[in-house]
Amino acid sequence: MAYLIVLIGVGIIAIGFLILFFRFFGLWFRSLLSGAYVGMGKLIGMWLRHVNPAVIVDSRIMLSKAGLEVASDMLETHFLARGDVMKVSRALVAANKANIELPFQRAAAIDLAGRDVLEAVRTSVNPKVIDCPDASKGKHTIDAVAKDGIQLQVKARVTVRANIERLVGGATEETIIARVGEGIVTTIGSSESYKAVLENPDTISKRVLEKGLDAGTAFEILSIDIADIDVGANVGAKLQADQAEADKRRFQAEAEKRRAAAQAREQEMIALVQENRAKVVLAEAEIPLAIAEAFKSGHLGVMDYYRLKNIQADTDMRSSIGSSASGEK
Repeated sequence: MAYLIVLIGVGIIAIGFLILFFRFFGLWFRSLLSGAYVGMGKLIGMWLRHVNPAVIVDSRIMLSKAGLEVASDMLETHFLARGDVMKVSRALVAANKANIELPFQRAAAIDLAGRDVLEAVRTSVNPKVIDCPDASKGKHTIDAVAKDGIQLQVKARVTVRANIERLVGGATEETIIARVGEGIVTTIGSSESYKAVLENPDTISKRVLEKGLDAGTAFEILSIDIADIDVGANVGAKLQADQAEADKRRFQAEAEKRRAAAQAREQEMIALVQENRAKVVLAEAEIPLAIAEAFKSGHLGVMDYYRLKNIQADTDMRSSIGSSASGEK
């Protein structure tokens, strides 16, 4: 009975191995005929490690036919690291055909860094053109103002080639666009007149290229071409007008302040006059009392009093005559 159980177990294991053998026989045989041999044990091991054996075998065959030897273990490691094995393999083949030095380790690092390694190789062979600024970001021109206050609106095209050695850790296209835009603004801003820029737009390209804007980026700038340049607003005149308007408002505010101060001073003087008049009235009210006191003390006689009244009446008459004469004139 035990012998029968062992026999059945061995049979089941043999049947399992046969199933696995026939399942991976096609891949194994294809790799054998293509000169990129991958052993049956490795194929089964890939299946157990949840690695797609077809991807590894096809990549090995592709690389082998291109004259590149990459071990299946390295391809499997890259697959387990969530890398795109087929894209890396195509990139290696493309780089080899273009005589670009690209080891597998570097290609795998570029792919794991999130960069499209195949596109990088293609860009290295066939340079690409980047619009500056990027219209997809909502901005269509780079606006800069010359020293004479005239605004210029510029569109540029930057021809770049991928730098394989700097793809890992190198800055992206956004950095190139930002640096070129900054260089254009600086160049136009240092120009004495907008006319000089319009006459020689190539001076912008030359000065920007001299700055070495591709340093630390994943690209090499081949050329910067000014695609379009238009005259914008007279920013200098607008700023002067705004400054003049601000000065006018400031002077008006200061004049209004002085006027308010003068009005306040006038009101103070009117109040002071009224106060002095009140003091005069009070002083005049004390005169009859003084006269009465003078009568009592004997310092003022009756004749003196009448003489004083005559003088007062004469003064009132003269004042009345003077007022009448002024009115007739």
